Amino acid sequence: MTLLRGRDVFSGEAVELVVERDEIVEIRPLAASAASLPWIGPGLIDLQVNGHAEGDANAAQPDASQIAAMSRSLSARGVTRFLPTIITASEADIIARIRAVVDACADPAVARAVAGIHIEGPSLSEQDGPRGVHPLAHIRPPRIDELQRWLDAASGLLRVVTLSPHHDGAVEATRFLVANGVQVSIGHTHADEEQIRTVVDAGATLSTHLGNGAHGVLPRHPNYIWSQLAEPRLRAGVIADGHHLPDSTLATMLAAKRDHGIFLVSDAVATPAALRHGGESTVGGGVELASDGALRHVATGYLAGSVQTLDVGVATVARITDSLATAYDLATHAPAAALGLPALWQPGARADVMQFEWTPGDTEIHPVRVLIAGEPATV
Repeated sequence: MTLLRGRDVFSGEAVELVVERDEIVEIRPLAASAASLPWIGPGLIDLQVNGHAEGDANAAQPDASQIAAMSRSLSARGVTRFLPTIITASEADIIARIRAVVDACADPAVARAVAGIHIEGPSLSEQDGPRGVHPLAHIRPPRIDELQRWLDAASGLLRVVTLSPHHDGAVEATRFLVANGVQVSIGHTHADEEQIRTVVDAGATLSTHLGNGAHGVLPRHPNYIWSQLAEPRLRAGVIADGHHLPDSTLATMLAAKRDHGIFLVSDAVATPAALRHGGESTVGGGVELASDGALRHVATGYLAGSVQTLDVGVATVARITDSLATAYDLATHAPAAALGLPALWQPGARADVMQFEWTPGDTEIHPVRVLIAGEPATV
């Protein structure tokens, strides 16, 4: 049995958490000053992680060690479940990267952290702006036979596919994926309102990093951002790293989606030593770490994922909303609900737990202790 004490991130009250094996057995009030304790809450859940630190889901030579490295480094930032996210590439490369995730999950420690696979592309917009840094040479319409090969390779781990509704075959692909237990997310799109509605009618339920992967200039209204904000059947992922969305835009999206679903993602990418010392990112040629701390394409200035993790997003939203509880919910309960994971932070729930330090004004939260299914992670 493990006992953890802390200030409940949602209630602000002092609590003692009782963990047995991989399960939360009890969360009970504690007769102590909450102010003297670290914060405590469920582990963070990230549904869009291309890579982190030295680990890369999109490595040129994919293997299980890349995913294991992601799992270790993300857990140190409080992320206890994540979706390795594979971006637009040739079919052979996508299949190889899927297999790397499957192979990594043969290790129980990795399997506890990997909640599935997210494939972002290749059926995205071919237009500059919405395409972001996804390689134009590999943008292609969805094909059922290719999707079936992904499913075969993924061994039940494929959970989310991001596509653009403008493609011929997008409706059929959506129906096929949903019938096979995969959520469809709209992203990197220039689709019009009718195309978006048609794919939602077919079963799409998510929006990928809404507000990004877009043209620099849009019609005032309607446009594909407004259409997704207004659609109550879509839960929206947003990146709160201080670069992807200005505070006012993020605050507006939080308000617009408050009643029908919004959650934080990091869109983190690998940051190996070569990249930190002036090299290029594996997410695309010509992508470098800019002087402002953002990952950008040197020719266009387009953002190419983030070098921040969800701990930064939580602190950003806490500052904007003046509520740590609200921010923390968007990185835990909200993504769990979006992915259909079991309830968190209650007796009987899996023991994914983080103790952390944070004070108003901090730009990130600071993990002190992390459990993944009751097992300690290195912080």
